[in-house]
Amino acid sequence: MEKFVLYFNEIDKKSLPYVGGKGANLGEMTQAGFPVPQGFCVTTAAYQIFVQTSTKMNDFLDQLDDIDADRLDEIRLIGQQIRARLEQMPVPSEIEKTILAAWQHTGVQKAYAVRSSATAEDLPNASFAGQQETYLNVQGEAQLLDAIRRCWASLFTDRAIAYRAKNGFQHRQVHLSVVVQEMVFPEVAGIMFTADPISGNRKVTAIDASFGLGEALVSGLVSADLYHVRDGQIVQKKISKKEIAIYAQKDGGTLTKDLSPEMQEQQALPDKRITQLAQLGRKIERHYGTEQDIEWCFADGQFYIVQSRPITSLYPVPSFADDQLHVMVSIGHIQMMTDAMKPMGLSVLQCPFRNFAHEAGGRLFVDVTGLLSIPITRKKVPQILKQMDEQIADALREVSLRDDIHFPTKRLPLRKMAPIALPVLSILLKNLFFVDPAKGINSVAERMEHSLQQCRKHISAESGAGRIRAIQAEISALVPRVLPKIVPYMVTGIMASRVIEKWMEKWLGDAQQMHLLNRSLPGNVTSEMGLLLGDLADIARQHPSVVQYLQTANDADFAAGLDAIPGGDVFRQAFERFMQRYGMRCPGEIDITRPRWRETPTALVPAIMSHMRTVGLGEHRANFAQGASAAEAAAKEIIAKIRAQKGAFKARMMSRMLNVYRNLGGLREHHKYLLIQHMGIYKQAIVAEAHQLVTNGVLDQASDVFYLTLDELGALLAGHFTGDVLERIKERKTQYVYQQKLTPQRVMTSDGEVIHGRRRGVKAPAGALTGTPVSAGVVEGYAKVVLQPETAELNPGEIMIAPFTDPGWTTLFHSAKGLVMEVGGQMTHGAVVAREYGIPAVVGIGGATKTIKDGAYIRVDGTQGYVQILQEAAND
Repeated sequence: MEKFVLYFNEIDKKSLPYVGGKGANLGEMTQAGFPVPQGFCVTTAAYQIFVQTSTKMNDFLDQLDDIDADRLDEIRLIGQQIRARLEQMPVPSEIEKTILAAWQHTGVQKAYAVRSSATAEDLPNASFAGQQETYLNVQGEAQLLDAIRRCWASLFTDRAIAYRAKNGFQHRQVHLSVVVQEMVFPEVAGIMFTADPISGNRKVTAIDASFGLGEALVSGLVSADLYHVRDGQIVQKKISKKEIAIYAQKDGGTLTKDLSPEMQEQQALPDKRITQLAQLGRKIERHYGTEQDIEWCFADGQFYIVQSRPITSLYPVPSFADDQLHVMVSIGHIQMMTDAMKPMGLSVLQCPFRNFAHEAGGRLFVDVTGLLSIPITRKKVPQILKQMDEQIADALREVSLRDDIHFPTKRLPLRKMAPIALPVLSILLKNLFFVDPAKGINSVAERMEHSLQQCRKHISAESGAGRIRAIQAEISALVPRVLPKIVPYMVTGIMASRVIEKWMEKWLGDAQQMHLLNRSLPGNVTSEMGLLLGDLADIARQHPSVVQYLQTANDADFAAGLDAIPGGDVFRQAFERFMQRYGMRCPGEIDITRPRWRETPTALVPAIMSHMRTVGLGEHRANFAQGASAAEAAAKEIIAKIRAQKGAFKARMMSRMLNVYRNLGGLREHHKYLLIQHMGIYKQAIVAEAHQLVTNGVLDQASDVFYLTLDELGALLAGHFTGDVLERIKERKTQYVYQQKLTPQRVMTSDGEVIHGRRRGVKAPAGALTGTPVSAGVVEGYAKVVLQPETAELNPGEIMIAPFTDPGWTTLFHSAKGLVMEVGGQMTHGAVVAREYGIPAVVGIGGATKTIKDGAYIRVDGTQGYVQILQEAAND
């Protein structure tokens, strides 16, 4: 027979199914010897029997299963019905007898705090804090039973129902225990976080304190004192005006009282008690092994802990072998893909940078501490990263100037850098000043093709664990073997554009024509991909049967289905040519586990349809040609002005830079394109091995391989894998679902502190959203929020609002009138393509996809760097 009551000293963390998260934590702390007021838990078995006495509960739960989290009116109605039903039901006699026996054992003369404790509460990944009810200063048998019944009913408060629906918890699977705990009548109470919940710093303990019961603080009725403690020292104190406090009444319940003027300004906890409490918090944190959100109170010269739960709002921090402070930058923000990645995707990107790239929350962060320790790179790195994300650059400047963070000064390791730097510098100088830049595109293409042939040959010659080792060797060799021979061409183009801009400002007074020079750069693989997609749309629009087919096509027999319809063979041939060049691409392509276009060809259909709606037949090619003509005309005009105003020599200098930029500026994304081409080869090999593992009964399905790392897959193929592979994959899938909900930070330290940086210098109207201007011009139109490009369908005149873009999003750029992104900088993908297409763009507007609603009429100023919402969406 299941127990209806468990005392705290009978409970530990394994008791969660019986006493819920709150009860399990209180029992665990009691067992560990922490100062917890004693009591007992009415178990979930008692709750289940109680609700089963109602014949209507199954019908109610059926209704809840069909309710979405945003249907608040329906939630409110059914929640009221359930609570009214449960609050009127009698407690079964057997349960009532057991509860009263425990109450008599603990002390009938005492007052109690009666708290709800759900089985989906105070969990590492979901706190559910405040979703159910708490009753304080409960005295006597009648009050106790009534409070327990009301706690059971509170499992169905509106907020609890909506929270479960939003976070994917089944209403039937969440049960409720009730904590009955001896009431402490505190002089001071509050909340303690063993990591600063605002900055994320794990070394700082943050303590809120107010007079009386902690309910005034928790419910927001009073502004509490705030104390910060680090390494046993108080580093910050903010004494608030505490106008009221909540105290217990003699006959039960609580009373809100006004505090005297003297007491309102008084520090709630003396310094000695603050450091003592922080020390106790660290002990609790060490016991649980993770940062804690702790409810505490102080009475009769002693601290009591009345609750402790994991802090679920903190972003995870990478682990380091040393105790030194490290500063890390998000690779996802630099590469325009901030989504969580599966273990295989992370391990592929980590492979060549094992000493610098660290995983946290399903994302990669690069350790830039060494660069910040060298005076010259401390200055230059933020300047370089400003082109990728302005807020990252500002954050690094901020952290390098802070008095409380010290970097040991190191010298630039010139001897180690010389073997790589000198050849790169040689190529760069030749391209900038001597060789014909028109040959650069072919030279880069030849080197890329040679690298791909070597990669295919090396990997195809192996199988099993040997093939995985070959992949790892290829990844590690790619950076030092190939990229130094390709990146200089891209850098030359960037340097030429900087020189052109500076000379225009110096010699002509402004660089307003720079945006014309950015148009239709030859050789840009991303622009060429967009043009080919436009060609596909033009072919489709000439064959109505093809258009109809595309709207119902599926991935499994996409090409075969085309052969059976008029015009299908023409479209298929063009589509296959597209796939030969770009089939290894997709949105979020730096994650090797993402489905490639060759695997999911229907992902391109929305872009093709959008193109047909928004761009006329042949218009994309005409626009590109027009952009090239405009760039050529601008170049001639600039040279003529300089010759007239500054002389022939400076005109020849500018002519050379213009020639270099127009020929090499389009190579901006070749290095990434090469990486993605290699990834296509790696992925085909990995999937081939995964299918063999499925055939051998080792894996359930081939896609499960993505929840392993490269090292783990190699060990599995070699027969050296330790543990249960299927269980590990199951755990990783659960972890991945959690990681997808996290919001990664741009810059953070190994202490967990988030460094935000501050944007400067944007002149914008009041109320405008400010960001980084990356493509000049002003445009007005209706906002189209796009979170997944494979399902997006833009209409004429719409402005695309996106979290980020990478080459997999390029298919939408022909259709967009303007662009707004949450992350990015001057040289990130979206900015470069927007300039080439001549559409105004602003990036780095955090939360843009939530703030700007679908259908809102907005103005995008890509010159100044702001977005105005001129008219809210009609349904707002």
